Amino acid sequence: MTAPDGTAISRFSRATAAALLCLGLAACGSSGAGTDATREASRVSGSETVAVNRYLWAASLETLGFMPVESVDPFTGVIVFGYGVPPGGGTAYRATVLVDDPALDARSLNVALATRGGPVSLETQRAVEDAILARARQLRIADGAL
Repeated sequence: MTAPDGTAISRFSRATAAALLCLGLAACGSSGAGTDATREASRVSGSETVAVNRYLWAASLETLGFMPVESVDPFTGVIVFGYGVPPGGGTAYRATVLVDDPALDARSLNVALATRGGPVSLETQRAVEDAILARARQLRIADGAL
């Protein structure tokens, strides 16, 4: 991909920009009681409002940071990652994460994980979900919201 001035934009630069955009959106809070962990986004039409837990959102980006970010949609809570090899691993994985509820709860997080050969085992998928949930709880505690 090239910029308007003809220089190349690296995959890392695009992923960094997407992550910064997501973290900037995650920093936006609501002033209502009990909604500090929730970021609300409204579509341009104003008819649809979706609440996404910012700790799960940030933890997903951090935990799966070894994968390139292909698509981010804060309105639906979907993050699509491309193939990446985890540190110390030899298998490339790709993931799609759905954060569909404002609660910091396992029911709010859905992860689809696959290798080039197909879907991963249920144990591997649960281990990734558990890692994201654990990191989200750490972020919440560090934020002083607990």
